[in-house]
Amino acid sequence: MNILVAVDGSENSDLAVQYAGTMLKDTKGAQITLFHVLRALPPSLLEHGGSENPATEAQLGAQLRKDQDAWYKKEREAKCNVLTKARDLLAKAGFDTTRVRLKFGHEDDVARNILEEAREGGHSTVVVGRHGASRKKRFFGGGVTDQLLGECKGLTIWIVE
Repeated sequence: MNILVAVDGSENSDLAVQYAGTMLKDTKGAQITLFHVLRALPPSLLEHGGSENPATEAQLGAQLRKDQDAWYKKEREAKCNVLTKARDLLAKAGFDTTRVRLKFGHEDDVARNILEEAREGGHSTVVVGRHGASRKKRFFGGGVTDQLLGECKGLTIWIVE
């Protein structure tokens, strides 16, 4: 049993982590991946502007990739506490943390990034906390949870509120 728990440090995310830990602590073979999606790259790191000279173009491209990698590393370091806090919550719930992986994603579309990780990582279940959405937003959809529900074919989704 391979479970993906999407975390963002919010109160509802913490509740989802605690719920998953409590429900799965005695399930043999249960593995939990705590997954946090970093914010999107800033526009200045999306492209380098280009050059007519192929050598300069290659240098600009290499520098852009280096700058992007440095930005992601800085973001992971800044947000690592979100994952370690979630791991600590699992431990408090009685879940064996040797069966926990910590992983980051980075994508503009958070729901799509969660679903891609679930499918590529072989996760059978995705656990999320529902954020307090307005009635209008819930009626018309569009939140991460609604997107997950709309595109979760082949996956089980636990929504903790």
